[in-house]
Amino acid sequence: MGPVLFVPRPMFLWTSFFLLAEGLLYLLYVKWGKFRHRDRMLALHSWTGAEQVLDVGCGRGLLLAGAAKKIRDLKGSGHAFGIDIWSSVDMGANSEAATLRNLEIEGVRQLCSLESVAAQEMSFADESFDVIVSNLCLHNIYDRPTRELALRNLVRVLKPGGVALISDYKKTGEYAKAFEGMGLAVSKERGGFFSTFPPLTIVVARKPL
Repeated sequence: MGPVLFVPRPMFLWTSFFLLAEGLLYLLYVKWGKFRHRDRMLALHSWTGAEQVLDVGCGRGLLLAGAAKKIRDLKGSGHAFGIDIWSSVDMGANSEAATLRNLEIEGVRQLCSLESVAAQEMSFADESFDVIVSNLCLHNIYDRPTRELALRNLVRVLKPGGVALISDYKKTGEYAKAFEGMGLAVSKERGGFFSTFPPLTIVVARKPL
């Protein structure tokens, strides 16, 4: 067999460039961007410290800890609840124990409660929460009727005057349409171009008084 001559083609070079750029953007999000995105989400609500907060699909506690810190820093009486099914398929090393460790590290364990339950099955009382947050969760509910049930549950447990901040990289139009159909005032915010990968959109849904 003779020598093999490797001649890079422009298409190969462009593909390599895009793959490298995607990898760098994802690394940037994991190491820095996710915290910036969390802060941007939480800044969409004017905090008093008295909020009852629900984090849907809390994972290892990024948003949950951020909300609890808001309550702590304002010396308020609020509390943050996190629900998840802690699937390691969606997030590596994902577990309730890991979430509890992170809350301890952040110094907000006493301000948080966890429950292993899916969004479509949660049994919190009607109008229990002032703020509901969720990031990269609801698209993991694969069939649309079950997603809609989860969204209805979110609206059910949201207090009049409360706000739901739902961040995702897909199906945000579906979420927005569903919330509008249930009478909420809806707007959208884009995540930062360099701070979120994949690019994220925040659906801001406010329940009328």
